[in-house]
Amino acid sequence: MSASTLGTAIITGASTGIGATYADRLARRGHDLVLVARNAERLAALAERLRVETGRTIELLVADLGQSADVARVEARLAEGDVTMLVNNAGMSLHNDTLDNTPEDIETIIALNITAAGRLAIAAGRAFAARGNGAIVNTASILGVDYELYEGIYAGSKAFLLALSGNIAQRVRDNGVRVQAVLPGATRTEIWERAGKDVDSFPADWVMDVNDLVDAALVGLDRGEEVTIPPLADEALWITYEEARLAMKGQLSRREPAARYREAVVA
Repeated sequence: MSASTLGTAIITGASTGIGATYADRLARRGHDLVLVARNAERLAALAERLRVETGRTIELLVADLGQSADVARVEARLAEGDVTMLVNNAGMSLHNDTLDNTPEDIETIIALNITAAGRLAIAAGRAFAARGNGAIVNTASILGVDYELYEGIYAGSKAFLLALSGNIAQRVRDNGVRVQAVLPGATRTEIWERAGKDVDSFPADWVMDVNDLVDAALVGLDRGEEVTIPPLADEALWITYEEARLAMKGQLSRREPAARYREAVVA
């Protein structure tokens, strides 16, 4: 098998769900792959299927991205010249509601959803900008915007990834690098079971099939979207949201407090 003319895509959280579906779609598009996850057996089975069905070169990188040393291994692979895409997908949710999480729970999810995801996005941005091409896909969530809906640490980690995506995009788009934050809603994957939750407890019309989610996200990437929200039917709502956010630029840092905060409070 020769090297792909599209280059190699690194996919984290690739053993199941959204990551495994990206692996299937990108291999069929002609990318070689580096599949990253903890579950070596599942990775091997996926890799063998994709080699047979697509003829692409599939490399396995078994890693626990909650561990700094394993993140460093993926960073090193990103720096190699054949990598042209990162699907920054690895993540976890928590069993408990926001105020019920333990310090250990919080540290664990932050290590994976924020520290590892942030390090890999930055490493990819640096490497791709230096080469003048590449694409970074960050799996965020609608909870980065609709943060009241669900557990707060998870929602906060996805808001972080949405903000980081926009920040990196501003710095690399003139270097030929695309950055996309994908904001899924409820999607039928194993993350729910792992977090002790039943995805079927949601209204049926809330839950998207993972194949539909990834196919829609790739359409958004092909269109050059920097934020893709597959469940959102009325795109004008997001446009209005972004316009309101951008309208505040230049008005958010002032020497004097706004007038409404200089009025005396009447007891």
